[in-house]
Amino acid sequence: MTKHEKYIKRCIELAGNGIGNVSPNPMVGSVIVFNDKIIGEGYHCKFGEAHAEVNAINSVKDKELLKKSTIYVSLEPCAHVGKTPACADLIIKMQIPEVVIGSVDPYFEVDGKGIKKLMNSSVNVVSGILEKECKFLNRRFYTFHTKKRPYIILKWAQTFDGFIDYSRKPGTDIGPAWITNEYCKTLVHKWRTEEDAILAGKNTVILDNPQLTARNWYGKDPVRICIDKMCELKSNYNIFNSNASVIVVNSIENLVKNNIKYVKINFSENILPQLMEILYDENIQSVIVEGGTKTLNEFIENNLWDEARVFYGSKEFKTGVKAPIFERKESLSEKYGDSELKIYYN
Repeated sequence: MTKHEKYIKRCIELAGNGIGNVSPNPMVGSVIVFNDKIIGEGYHCKFGEAHAEVNAINSVKDKELLKKSTIYVSLEPCAHVGKTPACADLIIKMQIPEVVIGSVDPYFEVDGKGIKKLMNSSVNVVSGILEKECKFLNRRFYTFHTKKRPYIILKWAQTFDGFIDYSRKPGTDIGPAWITNEYCKTLVHKWRTEEDAILAGKNTVILDNPQLTARNWYGKDPVRICIDKMCELKSNYNIFNSNASVIVVNSIENLVKNNIKYVKINFSENILPQLMEILYDENIQSVIVEGGTKTLNEFIENNLWDEARVFYGSKEFKTGVKAPIFERKESLSEKYGDSELKIYYN
């Protein structure tokens, strides 16, 4: 590992602390090095607050050392004034002679402009250090700005014999089928705090009456999205409580009522491109899809997914609702008690 890689790796570690708190901004970490020693570091902690470079510079006690230091940052310093001043301008103002960057910012307001501004001020710029790792860290941000849609995470749990549920009908006393354990449930709630939204179909809401919140983990609740073509769901379902915002995709009306936004689309056409357009307009960068097999298969069949998180439990149902057909090679596998989590990337 080279010197530059070592410090960009530290930037990535710091940046990860911002997950769930900085969207729609990217996660960014920064360290300042003088004589091969870190003298300052910081990360973007919360949307609307100071960026990583600002926090790193502010953490340096002797500001005179900045004139002889290198600042490392996992993502290109911004060149525009938004909710905060431009970081490239601050670096120039503090007379930091060298900037080492992980990856270029794809946002059109930046996209190389920060690098150009630094170079025009005679700052030595090195970029592309651990670029792949830096882009993976901000895969939601990159997907949103390059593909004009949110990063899609499919999630489900299936039994050892390949079922995600018993065969159930609305109105019966049979509740949701628990396939995994409490460790997995807690992990799922943690995931919810890290993403902008969570999606379920109408049938899942009717059968399970889920809250779709992160009540078992500290953090924000995601925006709840439901596909309800004929607006059949009544207000007494848990997803309509006041804990978080709700978007109901339907064929009837456009309406805003308290924390619920009804958005009309054309169900005679493929609904997924229309849904992606809605979520992009709502500035939603990532979505966990927790629907039933029908909803999950629609995303899989349209190849509209970026990541799949699948729990495999030890239970057997013998019969019931079959899990989605998913023939992929996992990228990561972890054991949680009697259950196994496999993560797939598209």
